[in-house]
Amino acid sequence: MTLDLGLLLVCILGVGFLAQWLAWRVKLPAILFLLLAGILMGPVIGVLAPDKLLGPLLFPIVSLAVSVILFEGSLTLRFSELPDIGRAVRGLVTYGAVIAVLMLAVAAHYFAGLSWEVALLFGALTCVTGPTVIAPMLRTVRPNARIANTLRWEGIVIDPLGALFAVLVYEAIVSRQQGHTLGIFLAVIASGVVIGLLAAWTLAFLLRRQLIPEYLQNYGALVTVLLAFSLSNAITHESGLLTVTVMGIALGNMRGVHIDDILDFKENLTTLLVSSLFILLAARLSWPLPDGMLWAGIAIFIVGQLIVRPVTATIASIGSTLNWRERALIAWVAPRGIVAAAVSALFALKLDALGMEGAKALVPLVFILIIGTVVLQSATARPLARWLKVAEPDPTGVLIYGADQAARVVARALADAGFQVIVADEHWDGIKHARMEGLPTFFGYPASAYAERHLDLTGIGRLLAMSTNRERNALACVYYRQEFGRGKVYRLSNDNGDATGSRLQMGGDLSAPALFGDGMTHERFLERLAEGWRIKSTRLTSTFDWPNFIEQYGSPTVLLFGVEEKGALRVSSAKRELEPRPGWTVIALVPPQSAS
Repeated sequence: MTLDLGLLLVCILGVGFLAQWLAWRVKLPAILFLLLAGILMGPVIGVLAPDKLLGPLLFPIVSLAVSVILFEGSLTLRFSELPDIGRAVRGLVTYGAVIAVLMLAVAAHYFAGLSWEVALLFGALTCVTGPTVIAPMLRTVRPNARIANTLRWEGIVIDPLGALFAVLVYEAIVSRQQGHTLGIFLAVIASGVVIGLLAAWTLAFLLRRQLIPEYLQNYGALVTVLLAFSLSNAITHESGLLTVTVMGIALGNMRGVHIDDILDFKENLTTLLVSSLFILLAARLSWPLPDGMLWAGIAIFIVGQLIVRPVTATIASIGSTLNWRERALIAWVAPRGIVAAAVSALFALKLDALGMEGAKALVPLVFILIIGTVVLQSATARPLARWLKVAEPDPTGVLIYGADQAARVVARALADAGFQVIVADEHWDGIKHARMEGLPTFFGYPASAYAERHLDLTGIGRLLAMSTNRERNALACVYYRQEFGRGKVYRLSNDNGDATGSRLQMGGDLSAPALFGDGMTHERFLERLAEGWRIKSTRLTSTFDWPNFIEQYGSPTVLLFGVEEKGALRVSSAKRELEPRPGWTVIALVPPQSAS
């Protein structure tokens, strides 16, 4: 079966989008559905043959795509954050990772018959987890904060470090395969490091001096990355991947360089590249696999799941504050992800071109390990967390999007009532004031790809969209409606003279119910605060009930929240008018004459 080339390329993009959407709906890592889609389109149905489709362009396309993926991952490594990651995380990403590499290499050598060089490369590739696979799993498992932070930080840190280590192992293999001396190998490493640092410094210089207009900065950064990768390969063969990895780490740790917009762009671009790339790579698999390869892959997966991870997690957590229940869950959860799949496919192409024995087995073994860990751990981690009694109960915390005065006073009232609160905003001025007031904050848009990696939602189960941007409020509500549930997202209405009431109503209905009722808007809330209105928190009793509260503080009082006797939070909205009862704690906005 053959399709028009243009139609086939569009189909790849469409299937990639559907795989990402399905992953979002079921809260599983997207890489699982991308690989399955590629296998279905390639060896199963036979509609997609990447080698015939792209011909000589396949290798450069894969190489350039992997370079962007590695650069984007490396940008997220911050040296300033490493001292605070905890003993267990430091163990997992250092000597624990080395132990995992060696044990996986032994398993690959004896079960799959790989040479020690290729087996060691397999171990270096598959010791890496990553935030793109860990984040969806944590949201489903909902372990306690110590486990969630350990696994999340392990994925963030080991993603670029593991990629760097895998690249170094690959460079050593290529040098040995081509008969290069140790001096040539060191020259390749030096070339990659120097060119990467120079490229990072050049881009940082241009950005600091504002020599590139803002609308061209993302374009310029992409061109610089690809140019550095290609130039490094031209000067010193096979040094390009090391160059972009070093460039990303260096640029991400330079002071005075605003890279948030570049990081957002690269994350969006990486989503597109990953979606297309993994379908192409999975479609290249031959099916059925060579004799014994499937069972070898399954055996390696079992060893990795039941022996390698428990051993490394146990050794790495020695001396940490984690108890045995928390260590047990960490020892079970270690899904492999994007770096392992993308880089292994590229290395397999390169090593196969060099005539390296066992290179063709690298990709199916890695893919089997990825699919096995994602499927098994996604299905069993939540029941295991409950059995170990380390799963969080239903989350009661609140994510507040917006950091101006209205959002901050609401956040303070909820925090004072004992609820976990995170104030998120992409505007620094509001975040700065929130931090000065002692409120936990997240600097960034909470519905962005950056937030998916770095926003810790452990214990958070509601969204209050209270920013001044009506459109971004709506997008955040749509995003978190799937995360928290339709009844757990609210938005504070925004007046907009440019929009008709019907348009505002339609947008609000599509996103979330109006917070604090239809009559309350963001502007009106701020006006009342300016007039001296204050938030009051009072526990009702049989002798001082809600009518008594209204009588004392005045009929204009606006009920914001109610806290039931057992601690459940109730939010006042246009969809649900609260009826406070004795035993509840009410949080209300009261007029100034009665605020004292």
